[in-house]
Amino acid sequence: MNRAISITEVAIAYTPENDVNFPFLLSNLGDSFSTRFEHAGDLADIESAISSQQRAVQLTPEGHADLPSRLNNLGNSFSIRFERTGDLADIESAISGQQRAVQLTPEGYADLPSRLSNLGNSFSIRFERTGDLADIESAISSQQRAVQLTPEGHAYLPFRCNNLGNSFLTRFKCTGDLADIESAISSQQRAIQLTPEGRANLPNQLSNLGTSFSIRFKHTGDLADIESAISSQQRAVQLAPERHAELPFWLNNLGVSFKTRFKHTGDLADIESAILSQQRAVQLTPEEHVYLPPLLNNLGSFFETRFEHTKNPEDISHVISMYRLSAMQILGHPSRRLTAARKWAMLSRQFDQSASLNAFRVAIGLLSQVAGLEQTIHKRHMNLIDISDLTTSAAAAAFSNGEIGTALAWLEQGRCLVWTQINQLRTPADNLHVHDSSLADDFLNVAKALEASGSREEQSSPFSVENITQMIALQDESHTHVQLAKKWNELLSKIRCIPGFHDFLQPPETSNLLERLKCLALDGPVIIFNIHEERCDALALISGADTPLHIPLESFSHKQAVQLHDHFGKYLNNHHVRMREVDRSMKLWLPETGNVIYEVLRDLWLHVAKPILDALGYSHPSINRSRIWWCPTGPLTFLPIHAAGIYSKDKISSGPCVSDFVISSYTPSVSALLDKIKEAPTKDETSSSLLLISQPNTPGQSRIPATRQETHAIQDMMTVKGIKSLLLEDGAATAIRVKEEMTSHSWVHFACHAIQDAHEPLKSGVRLHDGRLELLEMMRQRIQNADHAFLSACQTSTGDEKLSDEAVHLAAGMLAAGYRGVVATMWSIKDQYGPEVAREFYTQILENTSGEVGKSSLMAMALLVHLIIVYRRFERGLGIRRLPS
Repeated sequence: MNRAISITEVAIAYTPENDVNFPFLLSNLGDSFSTRFEHAGDLADIESAISSQQRAVQLTPEGHADLPSRLNNLGNSFSIRFERTGDLADIESAISGQQRAVQLTPEGYADLPSRLSNLGNSFSIRFERTGDLADIESAISSQQRAVQLTPEGHAYLPFRCNNLGNSFLTRFKCTGDLADIESAISSQQRAIQLTPEGRANLPNQLSNLGTSFSIRFKHTGDLADIESAISSQQRAVQLAPERHAELPFWLNNLGVSFKTRFKHTGDLADIESAILSQQRAVQLTPEEHVYLPPLLNNLGSFFETRFEHTKNPEDISHVISMYRLSAMQILGHPSRRLTAARKWAMLSRQFDQSASLNAFRVAIGLLSQVAGLEQTIHKRHMNLIDISDLTTSAAAAAFSNGEIGTALAWLEQGRCLVWTQINQLRTPADNLHVHDSSLADDFLNVAKALEASGSREEQSSPFSVENITQMIALQDESHTHVQLAKKWNELLSKIRCIPGFHDFLQPPETSNLLERLKCLALDGPVIIFNIHEERCDALALISGADTPLHIPLESFSHKQAVQLHDHFGKYLNNHHVRMREVDRSMKLWLPETGNVIYEVLRDLWLHVAKPILDALGYSHPSINRSRIWWCPTGPLTFLPIHAAGIYSKDKISSGPCVSDFVISSYTPSVSALLDKIKEAPTKDETSSSLLLISQPNTPGQSRIPATRQETHAIQDMMTVKGIKSLLLEDGAATAIRVKEEMTSHSWVHFACHAIQDAHEPLKSGVRLHDGRLELLEMMRQRIQNADHAFLSACQTSTGDEKLSDEAVHLAAGMLAAGYRGVVATMWSIKDQYGPEVAREFYTQILENTSGEVGKSSLMAMALLVHLIIVYRRFERGLGIRRLPS
């Protein structure tokens, strides 16, 4: 191989670039470099392969017979490099090239099966990184067709059967469909049967078959399967040449099977063999290899399994060391490194307290990579579901260690990740423009394109040759998205090298948050909660204070929070308090002793609100109430802290409540609040206007006739004051028209049905005449000079229970669209009271803001909502409103 490369390099040196054979020589050289890399593992070889093959493709004219082959080979090299470095752009480039190669290959052409199989491999590899089910479906579809088109006796049929079996195995791990594992074993057995002894690919096929047997054993418990697994994998290792690039993975597979058998038999010899095999795998894996983190994770897991049986302290030391090494790797799947960091942190809390904070620091830093900008918003939310408790765990550890500032920084950095990303993509570049106008323009252009890519629809249909044109178009979008994310990171690195921009879009430090609070002179404290199984705490950020005020919630627990949330949610569901209705006799505040609502609000008062108000010095009710912003986490997110208090049917027996002491608002995060308050009114706001949307007879929904009365009354009030307004009612209120008009009005008022979609939270929305205006659509909006939104609809600030710390609800969506404040509902309002609340609200706004809606302040908004709630508290069955910011 070395001689072939040398000879080809000499030939290229003596061949003019315009020679017809020049691309041919480049392509061959690239293929040779790629082959040598697969045997020796030298990263420089795969770099050289891609460089040569890219140049060959560039010099090959469209329509040339060799173009499909060169695209296929280039795609293969990109795929190989991805498996070494983990750069997502490589696997996107691989699929793009291979799809085009398949498209250009005529039906019946001898090389079509090979190109289909290679494309399937790349789909399968990308699935392992992204978890997108469409990828593994596409892999199987491509590889099945490849096998079908390959004649019996063909030299490459074993390869293609093996690849198809691997993809069936991968899908089984995701779906658990036993038919897939059976198909995997069948395909892999056929591959081995067709492979002569001594062939270089036999060890890989044996190892893969062993893995399928091992995984089937976990589901069937048939001891013969695990015996077959170990037998196949031992033979694979025995046949492998020393220093073969794939040997570490075959050793890893063998180690996993030994561990699996140990768990069944308890024979310590098996776990010893697993550790020895895995240690050798790690030793043979190059530094900065993308698969080193999972190999280290498995070795840590093996030591942990042995520790559980032997209790040898040396083993737990090895466990922590392996997870630490894995988490600290530069390359590797972010979710695997995060898994390692979490295990490192949790074990350190138990066995090595001094290391736990460093472990959590690494874990928190990895969150933004697990939900990276190269993914769609939907995918980022999905990736955050299983790690939603990480931030609260980290903050709890910081509180336990007396690191109050660290706890605040982590709570701010680890929550509302997607909203933070959206806000960062909309960051003005005025200051940067002064230093480097070209760089600022690049930053703004990439940010705009990246936001658009992030909100695109996910690909849902598997690959097929019949729809290849559509699939290529979708792949182009995906490829562009990943390239934009890569460019974004490069731009940030470049910007942070400019003096004075070192912390540009970096996570906020505690000192930075407190300084911003001081500069803005916030008229009340911000309360951030951390509700965790180990402890519950609150932090009060007070303008002018040098440090956060730590308030331990000693009589409250995570278990209590969950119980209150469950009781509250069941009550609302059982009484259908989840939608705006016209003929509902039930009132939210039922006048019965022992009412669930009373009990929930009483516990919130005694164990959450009162300790905080006491710590703040709010011991007695006051006419001149202070402002307060609540920033809850976990199950507390779905509970009405602002309404906490002692209530009863008899007002005389009622006790204190939050609204006696403070004027409440909510915010998704501290940074979100500070950003909105910092947004000064612009000149355009002097000509404020109001958009009204009314849907009394939404198709397919219950009638809510009072919305007509509500919006007409508001419009009349605006007319009297000389304020421009536009009312879209019934059929005029289509999704497209509403979105268009929102961009030209500073205020918007929705009076309609709304829904929080439990299955697809980004599809939550307000119900208009032609369907939902969804949350994702609202998030795409960039409304200039937007002031406030009034959502006279139900569940507009309810949020997604699986993503409680991500604020996936309509109110937050309106904030992301640009509105400085939002009035929203946690549950339903009775239709007949909507007009009353709205009329009182706008009457007070107009009287207190010189007759201009756009000049209302956040304080005025909060005060008015507060007064309405207090006034109606025992008078009507109103759903409590809240102001998210």
